[in-house]
Amino acid sequence: MLSWLRVLALVRKEFLAILKDPKSRFVVIGPPLIQLVVFGYAATFDLNNIPFAVYNEDRGSYSRDLVSAFDGSPTFNKVAVLNADREIAPRVESQEVLLVLRIGPHFSDDLLKGEPARVQVIIDGRNSNTAMIALNYARTVIRDFNDQVLAERGAAGAPAELIVRAWYNPNLESRWFIVPGIVGLLTLVVTLLVTALSVAREREQGTFDQLLVTPLRPVEILIGKATPGFLIGLIEAAVVISVALLWFEVPFRSTVLTLYTGVVLFLLSAVGVGLMISSLSVTQQQGLLGAFLFMVPAIILSGFATPIANMPEVVQAVTLVNPLRYFMVILRSTFLEGASFEALIPQFWPMAVIGLISMALAGWLFRHRMY
Repeated sequence: MLSWLRVLALVRKEFLAILKDPKSRFVVIGPPLIQLVVFGYAATFDLNNIPFAVYNEDRGSYSRDLVSAFDGSPTFNKVAVLNADREIAPRVESQEVLLVLRIGPHFSDDLLKGEPARVQVIIDGRNSNTAMIALNYARTVIRDFNDQVLAERGAAGAPAELIVRAWYNPNLESRWFIVPGIVGLLTLVVTLLVTALSVAREREQGTFDQLLVTPLRPVEILIGKATPGFLIGLIEAAVVISVALLWFEVPFRSTVLTLYTGVVLFLLSAVGVGLMISSLSVTQQQGLLGAFLFMVPAIILSGFATPIANMPEVVQAVTLVNPLRYFMVILRSTFLEGASFEALIPQFWPMAVIGLISMALAGWLFRHRMY
């Protein structure tokens, strides 16, 4: 019969082993804080400073007004004025500028005649995502300039006007998209590392044989090893969620019950995977290597940075066994969309299945390695 007193004693022993070991303390406290700050501030899809150069072959007032429009934009930063075609390529190749605004010699004359006046934008396309964002900003400035010119000449604007309204993230702040995902990343990192090192630490320190001669049954040892990682992951998730809400001011539009149901189910699956890795590891180094071998693909295939729908169909099928994939949907849906509990059931039950299967496999491996 399962003895909860023996399990609690083992849980206490595991907490003491984690907190007394400087390396384990650093794993629990250090990396999460560093990654939270780095991801929260450095990982962004926004462009706040676009260095650009101007090659203006026109001497009319309209070309000066267009250049002034770019200068007055808080997004663009003029770093050079060019005087010849041959100066363009070196500036772009050296990445001194991201964008070159080239205005032809007849720009102002064409506008005065009511004819199309062409402006060339030369952009560094090595980073396609950054290039597209910069190009959209440039289009916005040019569109506003066109509106100003039409207003000065008393001409009517285009018959159709495009009005854009972004749902869930009206200001299109990438931090609102990234920070909820960091909750999943940091929770996975801490939980997986703590559990992946638990059994391996016993073997490396030579105390694993002592467990075998205790009255503890294999299932009790398994529960005792899983509980500290689960509780530490729960605390870690609560801290990161609090920072997301209070420091980064990401809105939360769902219920605490819905969010923490996802947290608990995700922790169940993460602990199961960590114990599987730990049961197969003889040393802590092997445990760390196994944890990182799982974490890197799990993060890439989670939809944290790139949409899963854009991945090849074979890769999309692989993501179905990744619990972080479902947790990412839950986090962003609860924070930004205000999704209900019922709407997220399709994300809950796969994590529950993954958690139960991984825990069962961890238990089987644990018994197999014991005997």
